[in-house]
Amino acid sequence: MAVSIKASDVAALRAKTGCGMMECKKALVEAEGNEEKAIKLLREKGLATAAKKADRIAAEGVVDILVSEDGKTAAMVEVNAETDFVAKNDEFKAFVKGVLRTILACKPADVEALKACKYDGSDLTVADVLVEKIATIKENMSIRRFLVEEGNMSTYIHGSGVTGVIVTFEGDDAVIANPEFPAVAKNVALQVAAMNCLYSFRDEVPQAALDEEREVILAQIKNDPKNANKPQQILDKMVIGKLGKYYETYCLADQAYVKDDSMTVAKYLETEGKRLGGALKLKGFKRYEKGEGLQKREDNFAEEIASLVK
Repeated sequence: MAVSIKASDVAALRAKTGCGMMECKKALVEAEGNEEKAIKLLREKGLATAAKKADRIAAEGVVDILVSEDGKTAAMVEVNAETDFVAKNDEFKAFVKGVLRTILACKPADVEALKACKYDGSDLTVADVLVEKIATIKENMSIRRFLVEEGNMSTYIHGSGVTGVIVTFEGDDAVIANPEFPAVAKNVALQVAAMNCLYSFRDEVPQAALDEEREVILAQIKNDPKNANKPQQILDKMVIGKLGKYYETYCLADQAYVKDDSMTVAKYLETEGKRLGGALKLKGFKRYEKGEGLQKREDNFAEEIASLVK
């Protein structure tokens, strides 16, 4: 008697093994619904190597960018692996490029939708190819995040995939068509990679972040004995003045331009726009840093030697 396989069972097995939906369903049917047997079957077929490695920390890897042929659309992705050595592997890098081509072709909504897309030049899904790569490269790997940007832009990859930047611009046609525009735009992309900017403009800063910064500044002011007898309205004005430094540090448009700190990035673009024949403004930026916010693997050399001796 045929066993009825629920979609939720297939999804659960896929989550545990990283295998494709059809492979998981076939394994469950063959195992008569027994998940452990299905996992064993997948491992025996070499498909569930990922399951053995799923608990390993993958915080290395690469950030990469691919721009469409017309230069108007760019995809940026972060793909993680366990070691920096694998991130330099040609097979790994080729896989990342294929993922980027798939993103540009399919425009998926999120990572799960991307995994369901047909991998570039293949009848397999991105999820299936990912599992295959884990099996052959023999490290845990994951597609962490991606984005797609459109418009007039400049891109930059720093340190062979440590940091990726996409900056978009608004400008008159004459400026964008000027052969010197790419160099101007690249200067801003380099600034984003080098400087710790969190926002494009002041109005993007969350109110919660401003409130927290005000509290910190006010506490600093009050801790200075010279301000002990100053009225609250004076202290409030001092807070507003110091808050400007926050914008100058974390908002790209307000940052001092690194090649000429007498002007802000916004002023630099305005000045260069006029030189190139019109208006030029910052529209926004996106920045990925490899492994940002992920737990890093901490190797204990003494423990590793002890385990080998045992």
